[in-house]
Amino acid sequence: MAWRELGKKRIYMNFTRALTASAFRHVTGSSFASPFAAQSVYASVKCVTDFINQSQGVAGFGSETKECGIRCFHASSPVWARSDEPLGVKTPKRVKYVKRAGRNHLPVKAPYARPNVSANKSNPDKTIEIFEGMTLVELAKRTGKSVSSLQDILTNVGEKVESEFELLSMDVAELAAMEAGINVKRLHSAEGTEILPRPAVVTVMGHVDHGKTSLLDALRQTSVAAGEAGGITQHLGAFVVVMPSGASITFLDTPGHAAFSAMRARGAAVTDIVVLVVAADDGVMPQTLEAMSHAKAANVPIVVAINKCDKPGANPEKVKLQLASEGLLLEEMGGDVQVVEVSATEKIGLDNLEESLLLQADMMDLKARIDGPAQAYVVEARLDKGRGPLVTTIVKAGTLVCGQHVVVGSQWGRIRAIKDTAGKLTQRATPAMPVEIEGLRGLPMAGDDVIVVQSEERARMLSSGRQKKYEENRLRNKMIQDKPTTSDDSMEVPVRVEMPVIVKADVQGTVQAVTDALKTLNSAQVLVNVVHVGVGPLSQSDVDLAQACGACIVGFNVKSPPTALSQAATRASIKIILHRVIYHLLEDIGNLIIEKAPGTSETQVAGQAEVLNIYEIKGSKSKGPDVKIAGCRVIDGFVTRSATMRLLRSGEVVFEGNCTSLKREKQDVDTVKKGSECGLVISNWYDFRVGDVIQCLEQVVRKPKFVKSESGAVRIEC
Repeated sequence: MAWRELGKKRIYMNFTRALTASAFRHVTGSSFASPFAAQSVYASVKCVTDFINQSQGVAGFGSETKECGIRCFHASSPVWARSDEPLGVKTPKRVKYVKRAGRNHLPVKAPYARPNVSANKSNPDKTIEIFEGMTLVELAKRTGKSVSSLQDILTNVGEKVESEFELLSMDVAELAAMEAGINVKRLHSAEGTEILPRPAVVTVMGHVDHGKTSLLDALRQTSVAAGEAGGITQHLGAFVVVMPSGASITFLDTPGHAAFSAMRARGAAVTDIVVLVVAADDGVMPQTLEAMSHAKAANVPIVVAINKCDKPGANPEKVKLQLASEGLLLEEMGGDVQVVEVSATEKIGLDNLEESLLLQADMMDLKARIDGPAQAYVVEARLDKGRGPLVTTIVKAGTLVCGQHVVVGSQWGRIRAIKDTAGKLTQRATPAMPVEIEGLRGLPMAGDDVIVVQSEERARMLSSGRQKKYEENRLRNKMIQDKPTTSDDSMEVPVRVEMPVIVKADVQGTVQAVTDALKTLNSAQVLVNVVHVGVGPLSQSDVDLAQACGACIVGFNVKSPPTALSQAATRASIKIILHRVIYHLLEDIGNLIIEKAPGTSETQVAGQAEVLNIYEIKGSKSKGPDVKIAGCRVIDGFVTRSATMRLLRSGEVVFEGNCTSLKREKQDVDTVKKGSECGLVISNWYDFRVGDVIQCLEQVVRKPKFVKSESGAVRIEC
C-alpha cells in the first residue's frame, strides 16, 4: 500500500531518476565501470520496496540516496535471478555448466618430436668448398647452418672453438660439414709456398690391342705386355720413364677393353696429357672414341700416336680423316692436336713422340708446390697377404712423408713404408711421382684422394664420418634402385630369376671393372646380383657366404684356392670360376646365365600336312556320333598326336583344336614324319575339304643368346 501511495504522489519516478543519475555518476567515473556495475545499480532499484518497508520516512530516504546511492544499495545473486526486464542493459544468460568427464585421469604423455629435423637432414646434392684458415662464420654461410649449431657439432666431436671468428683447419671444417650432412671439396692454396716445375703425367689410352703397352715398352726398354694375361693390359699401371734428353715423364697405362671404362676415366682425371694410340691398320674403334670423350670431359690436351705404321696394310691418312670426322682438330688441318706416326716393334718415330710430349708440357708450364701437406690420387689398390693393403698413388702437390697419418676415402692409417716404381724404399714422394704406400687399416677405392691429417684421433674421426656418409648414400641408392615401378596389371610380367655372384680379384680397380661388366649382363630373365666383392685370394668365408645365399664365386686374376677349399666348395655344390682374361670370364658367365634363364614359351609350327581325302564313319548308339577323318600327307616336319592342330584354308586360319586320333595304316601312332600318309581327327571339327593344310603346333622354350660385338662389349639378348 505504501508503494502504491508513492506512485500516486509521483515520488517513485523522481526517486528512480535521482538514483539512476547518482549511480551512473559514481560508477562511470570510476575505473571499474562495467556492465556488472550497471546491473548492480538497476538491481538496487528493485530493492527499494524492501527498504521502504523498513524506513521511517520517505524524505530522508530520498535525500540519502541522492548522496550515495551505490554505497547504500547492493544486490545479490538471488535478486538478479528475480529481475525480469533490466532497464537499458541486458543481463547475461544463465549457462548450464557441465562437469568434464575424465578430469581425474592422468595426463597422456605426448610422443617425442625431434626438434628442427630439417637442420640435421642430409643433403647429398649440396657440395661446398672449404679451405685452410676459414672462419666459423664463413663455414656457416656456406653450409646454410647457424653458428650455434656448428659450435654444438664441433663440441660434440671434441673440437673446442673459442670464437666464431677463430680460424679452422680443413679437417675441422670437413668434420663440421659432414655432421651437418653436406659434401665438401677441399681447396688448397699455394700462397707462401715454394712453387717449382714438375714432370708431366701422361696417360696412354686407346682401343684394345692397338699397341699401347708395346709403345711404352719401347720407350722404357722393358717388356710389360709379355707378362700380361692374354697379352692385353688389365690394370692401371703407373711408372716413370726417363727420356734420352734427361727429362722424366710419368706414364699411366690404361686397359683398352670395354669392361675397363672406369679405369680409363680415372686415368684421364689425374693426367696432364693424353696420348691417343690408334692402329694404322685398324682405324678408329669404339674404345678410341670413348677415350676421346674422357679426355675432352677432363679438358686434357691430346697427342695422337698412329701405331703399327710398319705393317703392309697401314693407312695413316685414313686414320687422320677418321679422327677429323670425329671432331678432333689435327695440326695438319689447322688445329692444335699433334699427330705422330710411330712403330713400337721397329722403334720408329719414338724421338718425334718424345719431342711432342715435351713441347706440350712446356706449353702448359706445369708447376706445383713442393712443401706443405701432400695431395695425392689413388690409382690402384690391392691386398697383399704379408703387407696388407697397398695403395698406388700419384702425388699432385706437396710432399708425402713416411710416418704421416693419412685419410684415403673412408679408410685411414699411418704410412709405414713408401716404395717407388722400381720397388725401392724412399722417405718422401714429390709431385708427379707414382709411389706405393702401405700402412692403411682398410682397402680404399680407386680414385679416392689421399689427405694428410695432423693426428691419429683426427684421422679416426674423419674416417668414421666418411664411412657413415658412404653407408647412407649406399642405402639411399639401393632404396631408389629397389623402388617398385607401377605397371599395368593387364601386362604379363616376365619371370626373372636372380643369380647371386661373389667377385674376388687381385686389385680394387679390377674388382670394380669386373663388377660393372657383370652388371651389363643383366637381362629381362636373369638378374646378376653381386652380393659381395673383395680383393685377394679365395677364403673359407667366401665359400660359407656362397653356400648361405646360393651364389657362384668368380675369381679374376687370383691364385687357385687350396685343395681343401676346392673340395669344400664341391661338397656344397658351389661353382668356382677362375680366369685371368676378361674375354673368357665374360663368356663363361654368359653361358651360366643362359643355363639359368627360364626362357620364354613360344608357339612354333612343327610340321604341315595336306588333306588329300576325307573319310566319314557313321556312328551309332553303341559307337557314338559320326566321325570325319582327314586323310593327309605330311609335307614338312612332323605331326604328333599330343599337339594342337591349326586348319588353314586358302591361307587363312579356320580352326584350332586338339588332335583326338592319329593313325597310320590302321594303327595308332604318336608321330608321323615327313613324306608319310596318315589319318587324323580334330576335336569338334567336321568340315574338312580337300586341299586344306593342317599345321602341327608345339610349345617350345626359347633361351636368351650371348652376343659379343667386335669392340669386345657383350650382352644377353632375350
